[in-house]
Parts: sequence; structure tokens; C-alpha cells
Amino acid sequence: MSSDPWGRVDEAGTVYVRTAEGEQVVGSWQAGTPEEALAYFKRKYEGLVVEIGLLERRVKTTDLSTKDALTAIGHLREQVEAHHAVGDLDALRQRLDALTERVEARKEERKAKKARQSEAARKAKEELVAEAEELARSDQWRVAGDRLRALVDTWKGLPRLDRTSDDELWHRFSHARSAFSKRRKAHFSALDTQREQARQRKERLVTEAQALSGSTDWGGTAARYRELMRDWKAAGRAQREHEEDLWQRFRAAQDVFFQARGEVFAERDAEQRENLTRKEELATEAEKLLPVTDLKAARAAFRSVNERWDAIGHVPRDARPRVEGRMRAVEQAIQDAEDTEWRRSNPEVRARAAGLTGQLQDAVDKLRADADAARAAGNTAKAEKLEKELAGRQALLDQARKGLEELG
Repeated sequence: MSSDPWGRVDEAGTVYVRTAEGEQVVGSWQAGTPEEALAYFKRKYEGLVVEIGLLERRVKTTDLSTKDALTAIGHLREQVEAHHAVGDLDALRQRLDALTERVEARKEERKAKKARQSEAARKAKEELVAEAEELARSDQWRVAGDRLRALVDTWKGLPRLDRTSDDELWHRFSHARSAFSKRRKAHFSALDTQREQARQRKERLVTEAQALSGSTDWGGTAARYRELMRDWKAAGRAQREHEEDLWQRFRAAQDVFFQARGEVFAERDAEQRENLTRKEELATEAEKLLPVTDLKAARAAFRSVNERWDAIGHVPRDARPRVEGRMRAVEQAIQDAEDTEWRRSNPEVRARAAGLTGQLQDAVDKLRADADAARAAGNTAKAEKLEKELAGRQALLDQARKGLEELG
């Protein structure tokens, strides 16, 4: 018979293990000594210790699932409960119980973590749905479209919720994307229609611009080109592949017209500058007639200058008032001389002037006599009043006499 703190072998070769509940039969050993029997079953115990230690490390350091961990614990517990080993089996039971508690606790932790992750995923998906529904109303087609595609990628990276919740949120998310796509499609369809209408309108404008390119109605055609340009801007943009070609054709037609007009205007400007030089010379010649001393000769000379003036033609618009003003000044001086000569030589004018002078002389004589009489009578106030009136009439008489003298 052999004995050990954790087991013994009786005379019949039966091996026992000591537990808290008493001795338990481990097995029968007939092939060797009792010591060998105990050594064999101790190795079995040590094997269980190793396996339990390995499982404890796996639970602690790896992501072993709860199911696999509990299965492994159950397998080891069966071996411990079978009492086929000699050692502190109660300690192994306690370690397995502690390991079971740890696995269950981790299970709850995982469950709570999963719940938190699920709630976070729900919140994230609700935020994605809310943003997608906001974007569905946007008219920023490129930016909103890019953002919706990014939201899809974000959605795919989030964990699934329970089927009902996930399907409901996905339905809203998908509906928002579809609504945006329909609006964008309708927008660009309408835009395509508008651009086609713009293309057709601009084709007509190009046709008219090309027809006008050979016109020599410089003013009217230039005005019409300005109207065509306003119509062009109002027409809107055609399709990208047509817009540039239409514009080049439209501008080319205008360039033909304006280049031709520019050449004509340049030639005309040169001619008008030459005309200005000639008219300035004539204006200088006319100004030499002043002051008028011989009216008949001045009138004849000015008529000659004026005939040559009219034959010259136009001058630059900005110079016209100045040079024509010089000629008008000479013409006015000659006209004034003619008026003076006419008044001097007109008998009726002289007779009226002489009559007026006589009337004024009579009035002066009478006022002087009345003033002298009033003063002699001692009526000083009346005399002063009459003398003031006399002074005014005398001034008019002096002016009339001067005019009469001028008339000769």
C-alpha cells in the first residue's frame, strides 16, 4: 500500500484521490508498484493543470468566443469530475469556476460593448440619414452628389443594427438619394433643353451676323451688331461642344464688318484732318477782312472764301465748332457793318432820328423854362424835381444827337 497527501493505493491496487467530499476512486492499477500508480495519476493531474492554465491564458489574452470558452471549460470540468487524476482536484474546480465567472463577465462586457456600438452605429446612421435628407433638397449638384457618395461609403463601414431598424434607416437613406438623383436628372434635362434652345437661337444670330458682315451702312449695321450682342448674352449658353464654335463664327462675322468700317473711317479721318487744315487757312484769310473798312470789298472777299469753304467738305466733329465759330464771327462782323451802313443811308431812319432829336430839344427847353420859373417863384422843391427830370431828358437828347451825327 502507498500513500500521498492527495491520494493512495490500497492492497488490491485501487487508486483513490482525496477531495473535500471524501475519497474518490481514481482507477485500478495492476501493472506495477503503487508508487508508479500514484506517479501516473499525478501526471494526469499535472496535464489538467497545464490545460486549465492554457485556457486561462487564452481567455485572458485572446478574443476567444464565449461559446468556445465554455465548451472548453465543460470539457475540462468533465475530466476533473471523472476523478481520473491524483492532485488537488478541488483547486482545479475552483479555478474552473473562477474561469467560468470570468467568461460570463466578459460575455456581459461584450454584450454591453456591442450594445454601445450598436447605439453608436444607430446614432451615426441616423445622422447620415438626416444629412442625406438635407442634401436631397440641395441644388449644389456636384458638391451634394459627391457628399452623398461619401455617405454611402461611410454607411458601409458601420456595423448592422437589428434588421428592422437597419432596414428602416436604409430605406430613408436610399429614398433621399433617389430623390436627389431624380431632381438632378430633371434639372440637367431642363438645362439640356435650355442649352439646345440657346444653340438654335445663337445659330440664327450667327447667320444674321454673317449676312451683315459685308454691309457698308456703317451706322445702322453697327447699331444692329450691338443689338445682336445683347441678344447673344440674353440667349444663355449652348452646349459646351457648340458654344465656342458659335462664338468664333459670330465674332468672325463682326470682325469682317468692323475691320472694313475701320479702314473706311481711317481714310475718312485722314481726309477730314486735311479738310480741317484747309478750312483753318480759309478762316485765317477771312479774319484778315476785319475790321471792315470797305464793306463792298469785304462782302465780295468773304463770299469767295465761303464758296471755297463749302467745297471742302467735313472736318473732324470735335474741331467743327471751333473752326466754324471763327467763320461765323467774321460773317457777323460783316453783317453788323451792313446794318450800320443801312441805318446811315436810310432816309426814313434819319428823319425819325431828327424828329426824335427835335422833340427831345423842345422837351428840354420847356423843362428848363419851368424849372427857372419855379425857382424864381420860390418853389424850390418843384424846381429841384423839374431839374432832375431835365437832366434825364438832356441825357436822352445828347444820345439822340450822337446817333444823328453818325447817320451823317
